[in-house]
Amino acid sequence: MSFKKLIALAICVLLVVGLFACTKKSDTTTTDKVEEKPTEEKPAEESAEEQPTEEEPAEESNATPEMDFDLGGRTIKVVAWWDMSIQGEDPASLAKKENLEALMKKHNFKIEYEAIDYGEYHDKLIASLMAGQPLGDIVRIGKSFMIPSLVKQDFFHPIEEEWIKNDKVFNQKYTKEFFVYKGKGYAFTDAANMATGIIYNKTLMRKLGLKPLQEYVDEDNWTWDTFIEVAKSANRDTDNDGKIDTWGLASGNFLEQALAANETDLIAEDKQNLDDPRVIEALNFISRLNTEGIPRPSEGGDWTEPRNFFVQGNTLMYAGADYEIGGLKNDMPDYELGFVPFPKGPSASGYHACEPLVQAIAIPKAVPNPRELVYIWEKINDIPDELRDEWPNQSWYESLFEDEADVNNLRIAAEGMRITDRASYPSLPYWDFLGELTSGVSVSTLIEKYRAPFQAAIDEVWNQ
Repeated sequence: MSFKKLIALAICVLLVVGLFACTKKSDTTTTDKVEEKPTEEKPAEESAEEQPTEEEPAEESNATPEMDFDLGGRTIKVVAWWDMSIQGEDPASLAKKENLEALMKKHNFKIEYEAIDYGEYHDKLIASLMAGQPLGDIVRIGKSFMIPSLVKQDFFHPIEEEWIKNDKVFNQKYTKEFFVYKGKGYAFTDAANMATGIIYNKTLMRKLGLKPLQEYVDEDNWTWDTFIEVAKSANRDTDNDGKIDTWGLASGNFLEQALAANETDLIAEDKQNLDDPRVIEALNFISRLNTEGIPRPSEGGDWTEPRNFFVQGNTLMYAGADYEIGGLKNDMPDYELGFVPFPKGPSASGYHACEPLVQAIAIPKAVPNPRELVYIWEKINDIPDELRDEWPNQSWYESLFEDEADVNNLRIAAEGMRITDRASYPSLPYWDFLGELTSGVSVSTLIEKYRAPFQAAIDEVWNQ
């Protein structure tokens, strides 16, 4: 073979080897790219559908788990000063009736409701407890009759906190705060808090050209000082005859509301509390109202006089309760009414309603199966969420007022509801004390005079 042919052959071999090497390199590179290439993305809608979604946690139920018991055909008697049977035909009431029927069938019992006139109710109830034969298995009772006197004598079952955990049914404040004796609760309820505060005449307010009361609330400036300013500014002689003919305030004797609004009371457990600085602030407030002649003067009427004044349409503000609003609106069809909380006391953290005669449901100690009775009460009232108001008393409050601010003020007052205890002590000279306060006797003189009689009235109940 010639030298030229050898050279040509060598060149061909090198070309073939180079081509083979390039092919292998190309294959390897392509494979790497395929492995690194991300998978084809699906449209966002498909991707979202196929991605595992994180489920929202279900709202934790605090309802009592189903219980299994047989009451042997027993009749459960429910006693109050009105008929507490389920009366309405609305969906919520019908659901409660269905719950009751199912419970009676499952747990083998009957139910009976009895109403006794309020004027004789508590005397009859107390006498029946003393005799060991209570009027009913489930009884309604005012705290002033029950704590401490009847609970001290062991006439009622304590209500354990785990029995009333279902806050869709039970108002926790009643068992855990209002009806407590030595750390234990003795009553329960499915009722909402009461709203007390200032019911006012919006029509008169506008006629007098006054700043809207709601603005004080919105500014968080609805205090005892601004309340007095408003009341004074409405005391006017509008016809220039030398006599005041519009007034700012129907009465100035609402001491208990003032105490609650300043987060205090005349009594603290088993002691008089007259020297508490917050009590002194409340006493000075009521004293100032009356010594400065701010409220409309009494015309010798009875306890209904302030309401009667307000209904006349020439008095701006009336210290009242939510249950009075419907009647006032019926009696004052030509006036627009509103509601604001009772003004905030100088030592208070928020707005407060006041209920001096709070009442709830209790189970006498002589009655068996208290746990089962509370369970039955829970399950009667445990209805589907769609049949409930979103918040307590929503339907009722919204029927009273169209203005959302008035409705919200009722809610604020109710949420801050406090109770006062003077009614628990029959010998407490409360009305004499209040009469001297509103007549101008100095606060320091009153405190000095009433310390001992207040404590004696408290000791009479606690030491019996």
